[in-house]
Amino acid sequence: MLKKLSKSLCLILLSAGINAEEKVFPALIPTEKPQGYSRAVERLYEQWNPMEDRNNELYSNFKYTRLKGLELAEGISRRDPTKVIKVNGTYHVWYTGRRTKEAPEGLKKATDTKPGTDWDLADIWHATSKDGWTWVEDKEPAVKRPPKPEQGFRSICTPGILMWKGKYYLYFQAYSPMVGGQTYCPVRVAYADSPNGPWTHHPEPVILPGPKGSWNNIKINDPCPIVHKGRILVYYKGAPIERGKEYVLRVQGVSFADDPLGPFTPSPKNPVINSGHETCMFPFGDGVGALIALDGPEKNTIQYSEDGEDFEIKSLIQVPPVAPGPFCPSAFKGDGKNTGFTWGLCHINIDGGGAQKSSILARFDCDLSPDIDIPYFKHNNLRFNEETYFQKNIGLNSNMTKMMKRLSKKEQDMN
Repeated sequence: MLKKLSKSLCLILLSAGINAEEKVFPALIPTEKPQGYSRAVERLYEQWNPMEDRNNELYSNFKYTRLKGLELAEGISRRDPTKVIKVNGTYHVWYTGRRTKEAPEGLKKATDTKPGTDWDLADIWHATSKDGWTWVEDKEPAVKRPPKPEQGFRSICTPGILMWKGKYYLYFQAYSPMVGGQTYCPVRVAYADSPNGPWTHHPEPVILPGPKGSWNNIKINDPCPIVHKGRILVYYKGAPIERGKEYVLRVQGVSFADDPLGPFTPSPKNPVINSGHETCMFPFGDGVGALIALDGPEKNTIQYSEDGEDFEIKSLIQVPPVAPGPFCPSAFKGDGKNTGFTWGLCHINIDGGGAQKSSILARFDCDLSPDIDIPYFKHNNLRFNEETYFQKNIGLNSNMTKMMKRLSKKEQDMN
């Protein structure tokens, strides 16, 4: 009986045109690269990981939680948090804080008291927490705008924190008159002996826009300092123009220094990142990780560089945090023992809007640490409900609906 079944199976295989010795890719993916398969299979081993995202230390999805103590309030906007640091058992974070009676309605309508954007007429604010979930905001800004005519008298925003040799340094964008896409914006810094201040403005900007015609000749945005191999690295986004018919570049560079107050020397390889709207660099292993979101051909990726200048994509991510400020215990040690991060703060525009809408701070959790393993954060194939697909910036708006209907009719007439 067994011989008859075997003979029948062979006949079936032959009749189907299947070679019993034909090479097939196994269901259980080999850990070592098999030979003779497609370029896609080769990439799985050469660029990605045969265990997919489950075994990729530089992959995570992100889960979000509302914060207690920093809830939405009329006339108050909080955005662009720094990295979270921990000093003597207390977490600290700084962020762009705007407190105005009027909401922003664009730079053309801005006045001395009416903001043009969400980050206009802003100061640097500070909050503390014992657990990372409930926060207490200071009653006054940590760093106030300098007096006119100093650079930054109109607004200071998007801070980045550095701890260096027992002192604290806050780098931030410094705006004087806000006059649209050509507004000049260097980076200034304030320093203190304690995370609680008081903070002193360094008198001169420390990172300036580039020469005329360069990728960063108008603005230096989102300064993001880390310490790598004993040196200070400040990453930033550059802008040749913010608005206009020209293509808006969203690329990022880095400058190096041995002292927090400079001088800073830009990398000859700048820009070192070709995408991203905000900066988020963090020490990881022996090198530097980068979370790249929102803009550019390599948006929504996590990248890695051994030297901090030449980055390679390590994973594709979904729903990344906007303007993330992670809690990186090793961000400023520079000792090569870099443990990544598992949580931080970010900002969310309350209605999905942009420059003219208020923002709130939120917490995100993830697994971007090589020292832990939380499979919950390694899932992919995330699905979303109908509210997500039909929300303002994803659903087709009324004007575009009319245009697409006209286009459909035109296609029907042509066919």
